[in-house]
Amino acid sequence: MTQFIEILDSEPRLVEHGESVAAIVHLAHEEGVQAVLSQQPDQAEASALNIKALEEVLVYCAEQRCSEVKATCQNCRLHTQSNGLENFDDYLKQFSSVHCKDTGLTLNGPGEGELEIPSLEQQSQRWAGEEYWFWARRVLRKLRYGVRQVDDLIGPDQSILSPPAVILVEPQIPENIGMVARAMGNFGLDDLRVVNPRDGWPSEKARAVASGAAAIIDNASLHPDVTSAIHDLNWVAATTARQRDMRKPVTAPEEAAQTITTSSADGDRCGILFGRERNGLTTDEVALSDAILMIPINNRFASLNLAQSVLLIGYEWLKATGSASLGRVTNNEKPVEAGVNLGKNRRATKQELVGLFEHLESELEKKGFYTPSHRRHVIVRNVRTMLSRMDATDQEVRTLRGIVATLVRTRDAE
Repeated sequence: MTQFIEILDSEPRLVEHGESVAAIVHLAHEEGVQAVLSQQPDQAEASALNIKALEEVLVYCAEQRCSEVKATCQNCRLHTQSNGLENFDDYLKQFSSVHCKDTGLTLNGPGEGELEIPSLEQQSQRWAGEEYWFWARRVLRKLRYGVRQVDDLIGPDQSILSPPAVILVEPQIPENIGMVARAMGNFGLDDLRVVNPRDGWPSEKARAVASGAAAIIDNASLHPDVTSAIHDLNWVAATTARQRDMRKPVTAPEEAAQTITTSSADGDRCGILFGRERNGLTTDEVALSDAILMIPINNRFASLNLAQSVLLIGYEWLKATGSASLGRVTNNEKPVEAGVNLGKNRRATKQELVGLFEHLESELEKKGFYTPSHRRHVIVRNVRTMLSRMDATDQEVRTLRGIVATLVRTRDAE
């Protein structure tokens, strides 16, 4: 047990502060470390939470030390597990009544107390509690190694042209938003706009799935409708797999990428609308766009998830800008080009190749390889053609000559 934590009412809490460990982790995760450090400015210095104390609290949670003393925080998944709740039905049975705001439905149960929830669908996803230890590990990484910003994802050579905004219209699954952010980071897109997400915003599930691109999630803007999301854009494309009876230009990702780069070079702001997972964009939403963007696909199975669609279009956009890189580039890894990477070696010169040929031919002559003798010139030509196809480096030529010389010495020794 750390000196900063005590057990009160079977729950780990901060000594003298009284907040639960889960509350501290939640605040640090959602609003940042400084929000935790400054939440009690009137406390005496001896009792005020400092960096060292916060780190110990985070380590306590991240390592799930609460399990050792069987004292878990309310709303934590470990607490749910310790109570033996295995499914949503078990959870509902704890209460005498459960009232759903969206439908007005009230469910009666054998338990005690009353519970009011927004909807059964939302509560079915949240009943098990949050994985606060996972949040604690994430905050610890930020505390120790710093926070990755959007500028860390987008290089200076990629910011010359303004990338198109990615607009997700009423996304239903938070994890899909996270995967979209990851795809955006891969291809230099940093402007994410979310329109009326079903499960609310911000979303920790989206941040968790973003896998290194959480900065894009953090910088995303929330909008009540499509009109608000595109209000500052000059050109907008609407993605769809369904044919629309509308008099609008239909474009593929490659052509759309060219349009966006040209428009961006002229100072225009562009955006791409992506519809709901279940049924895409409405006709009225498509009507707000300047063009319809359709991805070439198998016409018998035209189903792509959000991240796949963003990835394909983002790939074409980055390729059109000319700033794409084969693989990552770091202080220790330089940009590479398609083809064979010779590193510090070079292609062998013709003189070096001829030296290899003559060396091999000489030793083969000694061993009587050229039979019948009148076919010698044909065999030599075939061997030289075969070795020339290697496109050998200078080091490979030296290695092959060394192999020949070793084989000859071994035979002579026998």
